[in-house]
Amino acid sequence: MISASRLAIVAAAGLSVAACSQLPKPSIPLLKKDAGQASAPKTPDAPALAGPKVTDLKPGQWAQELSDVAPDPAWRFGVLPNGMRYALRKNATPPGQAALRLWIDAGSMMEADDQQGLAHFLEHMAFNGSKNVPEGEMIKILERHGLAFGADTNASTSFDETIYQLDLPKTDDDTVDTSLMLLREAAGELTIAPEAVDRERGVVLSEERTRDTPGYRVAIKTLSAQMEGQLPPKRIPIGKTEVLKTAPAQRIRDFYEAYYRPERTVLVAVGDFDVDAMEAKIKGKFGDWVGKGPNGKDPDVGPVAKRGPTAKMFVEAGAPWSIQMTWTRKPEGLLETKAVDERDTLENLGFAVLNRRLQAVGRSAEPPFIAGGAFKGDQFGAVRVTTFGATAQPGRWREALTALDAEQRRAIQYGVRQDELDREIASLRAGLVAAAAGEATQRTPSLANQLVGTLGDGEVVTSPSQNLAAFDLFVKGLTAERVNAVLKSAFVGSGPLLVLAAPTAVEGGEPAILKAYEELKAQPVAPPIAPGVTVWPYSSFGPTGKVAEQKEVSDLDAVLVRFDNGVRLTVKPTKFRDDQVIVKVRAGHGLLDMPSDKQSPLWSGSAFIEGGLKQITAQDMERVLTGKIWNAQLGVEDDAFTLNGRTRPEDLSTELQVLAAFATEPGWRPEAFNRIKTSYGTLHDQLQSTTGGVLGRDLGGLMHGGDQRWTFPSREQIASASLDDLKAAVANPLAKGDLEVVIVGDTTVDKAIAAVADTFGALPARPGDPPLPGAEKAPFPAPSKEPVIRTHKGRPDQAALFMTWRTDDLFSNLQRSRDVSVLGQVMQLRLTDELREKQGATYSPNATATASVVFDDWGYLAVSLEVPPEKLDGVVASIRKIAADLRDKPVSADELDRAKKPRIDAIEKARVTNEYWVGALSGAHTDPRLLDATRSVIAGLSRVTPADVQKAAQTYLADEKSWLLLVKPEAAAAAK
Repeated sequence: MISASRLAIVAAAGLSVAACSQLPKPSIPLLKKDAGQASAPKTPDAPALAGPKVTDLKPGQWAQELSDVAPDPAWRFGVLPNGMRYALRKNATPPGQAALRLWIDAGSMMEADDQQGLAHFLEHMAFNGSKNVPEGEMIKILERHGLAFGADTNASTSFDETIYQLDLPKTDDDTVDTSLMLLREAAGELTIAPEAVDRERGVVLSEERTRDTPGYRVAIKTLSAQMEGQLPPKRIPIGKTEVLKTAPAQRIRDFYEAYYRPERTVLVAVGDFDVDAMEAKIKGKFGDWVGKGPNGKDPDVGPVAKRGPTAKMFVEAGAPWSIQMTWTRKPEGLLETKAVDERDTLENLGFAVLNRRLQAVGRSAEPPFIAGGAFKGDQFGAVRVTTFGATAQPGRWREALTALDAEQRRAIQYGVRQDELDREIASLRAGLVAAAAGEATQRTPSLANQLVGTLGDGEVVTSPSQNLAAFDLFVKGLTAERVNAVLKSAFVGSGPLLVLAAPTAVEGGEPAILKAYEELKAQPVAPPIAPGVTVWPYSSFGPTGKVAEQKEVSDLDAVLVRFDNGVRLTVKPTKFRDDQVIVKVRAGHGLLDMPSDKQSPLWSGSAFIEGGLKQITAQDMERVLTGKIWNAQLGVEDDAFTLNGRTRPEDLSTELQVLAAFATEPGWRPEAFNRIKTSYGTLHDQLQSTTGGVLGRDLGGLMHGGDQRWTFPSREQIASASLDDLKAAVANPLAKGDLEVVIVGDTTVDKAIAAVADTFGALPARPGDPPLPGAEKAPFPAPSKEPVIRTHKGRPDQAALFMTWRTDDLFSNLQRSRDVSVLGQVMQLRLTDELREKQGATYSPNATATASVVFDDWGYLAVSLEVPPEKLDGVVASIRKIAADLRDKPVSADELDRAKKPRIDAIEKARVTNEYWVGALSGAHTDPRLLDATRSVIAGLSRVTPADVQKAAQTYLADEKSWLLLVKPEAAAAAK
């Protein structure tokens, strides 16, 4: 898998500027180098920082050896005589599990011209045969130990690193020893056989097709503009298709031997194991590893281009309108030190102010853009960028540019105000306090990923409590003048580079963009306006509610409560995550409350929360609740509308006040709806440009026989939609429907009851209207010999299929549904083995089994995948052959074990999370069958036999019972 996270950062405005509205998330929150900033002129310049650089690190050396920042003492760091480093940590959240990461200091930037794409290709070959593991056996070995391919077994390649990950469901000696053996094989014993390389070419090319979307192409073009003449844009990880098609195996081996070396490698192990024993295993397994031949050279990334104001325009059909302003300069390349952390923390705070301002502009009555954000950071050691970006309304790039330029110049001219700074200090500190409170129950995979995230940038891994202490030290007595001084360097260097991405060209092209920018300089900017004083108006909902009934579900450690007003509450106290509480409110009947013959308006549902509350706007809500941890999201399920939030124990009352306020007095402000409507106005153009977009647009309606609760709105329906449509669908169920509250996490039953009694329990009793007559019927497409055809306007070598067989709902026969679930897992194994490994036809074939708990007689087993159009017929035939084989003979004991074990282990891992139990307990008050299903799921899956799988296949997987959807390129479909 290609890691594209930083590619997304540099071109975020071309993809979704909403992603830029928050600070980047470095491994040590708020104390790292990637941040953005504003500046003010009448302050002294911040002194330039000096200190050790990343390039000062020698092979086998940890960043803390040159830094004055102390690492988290819970980690054990080591270096083998061969130069390979390792980092170990005992962690029992969740218990009995572990996470292994093998980090290689090599990515696509290390490739030669004739190796473009081979760093990523090599990552694929790590799963295709080694000295001691035959081709095709590595994944099977891991499956036998409960690791699912993709979920628990994965890898990624970026510009400057390659990462292999194994998440172990068990830490017994056999599982750990086997996993370390496989990583050791990947590190230094791959065979890279020519015939295996040839089989894998189709898989890599499928991944290239899958990732090649309009947004991806805009991101690459933006990267090329920002890093003009530099190496990274010439080394996109997926590489060149001609290289992928023709490169001999030896060329991949050349890269492997040059860069997969112990001195370039770090092994990270976190989990519920004895650290001494793990260290001994690593020494024994990796101590004899010796690199072959000379060490590969580090790349020369090239100088940063020097330029004044410059404009670039990229026309890409299907891409949203976006505009960016970027300043570039040489990166510092500094190792993390206390001085660097302090400077970066001040930058982050100033940058948080800027993003808050841009968010307010986007929420205004006449917003000049749909969403805007700003960020700053180093890119691949090649360039340091400061960017203001926005997703523009169609054709209105000038308004977006005007607004971005005004906020940039406002920051330079006036800086940040003290009240703005104090707000961000309080907000960011609340997050650090919450993280420190949950330090003892940090999850194992997250800890492993945190350490890996420090390896390429010269950072030191530190604990949440260390981060909080450092932050408090940095912000003690902090003034806006100091922040503005630190941020003064934000816009030095070359630029700005103005990048406009659009689905069509603009009149005048790049000269017109540059002229528009030059004209803005004459327009004055006013200082930012201080906000008025606002108080939180939803702290009381009436007299405290009374409990009418309370009973325990002791085997699930849950309590069911009913209040006098009819509100139902389910509480499950847990210690899975310290300081985390998840709340879910279910109101009304969800899709059952909606007519099947009228287009659902829920595509615009995000406007509900953005519309704020009747007595306070969303912007003011966030300000008056600064320092609180709360969240609110509207959702819809088959049988309920939901209001979801997550908080910490001390803010549970606030969280419930927020959700109760949204249930009783939503704001319904048209500005938020109009912004969402505008963003959806060009979505059809984006969706029709890829196979995945067409599937996402059309599949829901097709799978439900055109029932408009599941259809995607047409262009005309979006254009004519009004806020009243959304209000008609949502307001009555929230205001009058039955209410169920589910609370799971670090709280007590008494505290949860008290918080609900003061909010939802204090509301007037509700009538609880029944769902619409006939709404419980959900149609399913009838089997058909001829496929349904949809077309896309993207690349002519892209196509996709979705084949499904109707099964049944969950409760018609609970054990049979488990049989079908395992059948789906077996189908997944067969698809991967045949279509990916043997044929090399596709990157990621997928089989899923779904059984409804709401709609009678509604469930399916489906296969979906991407494939070149000319291979569609052959792939369909292969799928039917797999289905026939499953009907005709039972699966082997080994294959059944490899299907069941990862599924069971995945459920066991999920059961020690709060998220799992919020879902499992939802609806339990009115349908106790859900609790029985939760109790029996592992036992039910465990008892599935080969005969059960065969019977399920015979019952459902007949060719004449299938339904097939094909998505083809327009030209190919027209030719037919």
